[in-house]
Amino acid sequence: MTDTPADDFKPDFRSDVTVELVKHSASDADVLFAARVSTLGEQSLDELHKDPERSKGLINYLMRDRHGSPFEHNSMTFFISAPIFVFREFMRHRVGWSYNEESGRYRELQPVFYVPDESRKLVQEGRPGKYRFVEGTQGQQELVGRVMQDSYRHAYDAYREMLAAGVAREVARSVLPVGLYSSMYATCNARSLMHFLGLRTQHELAKVPSFPQREIEMVGEKMEAEWAKLMPLTYAAFNANGRVAP
Repeated sequence: MTDTPADDFKPDFRSDVTVELVKHSASDADVLFAARVSTLGEQSLDELHKDPERSKGLINYLMRDRHGSPFEHNSMTFFISAPIFVFREFMRHRVGWSYNEESGRYRELQPVFYVPDESRKLVQEGRPGKYRFVEGTQGQQELVGRVMQDSYRHAYDAYREMLAAGVAREVARSVLPVGLYSSMYATCNARSLMHFLGLRTQHELAKVPSFPQREIEMVGEKMEAEWAKLMPLTYAAFNANGRVAP
């Protein structure tokens, strides 16, 4: 509960997402030792350095022929800040993922809200499954900014008013919109991340077309950049084989 007047808050309007790799145990060597146990038994994690070209070829073979389990023997944990609607899409990915999100039941949620900037295409053309987004007009951009900000202020006013009256956080939060920013830890392995990227990013090398919402694609792009540095051979094989998860 708070005794701060409901109109005394200063909302923060953002158009970005943030992704931080907070910890990991992930390398191309993890794929190699897991794959080679099938024929060679226990192996050292330094196998990658003994024959780099052979290692590269094995990883590409595993990706190409979709032998997926060796890509699961690693872990990456990201701290992500994004609008709530991004997380609702994110959590449709369940296999190989673990999530912990901040809770509006236990803490007062801060007035940080998503308003798209001018780079966000606003107009959808075509039918579902075969559509594209195009630039909006200046008038549409101004309308979106004004209406969103007004709506957010009104919703947060109502939220703070209920908190000040002693209403429980878990009840008061019901008035807050999905454009509110939240944060979470998300842990995955390379195989589950590849599946996510195949669906949530558009890429010229992808064999299977995808039509992600731009905001979750922004998260995916940042996660992809971190993963590419950790597992460059696996990442190269993913791209070389059409960005289809094994």
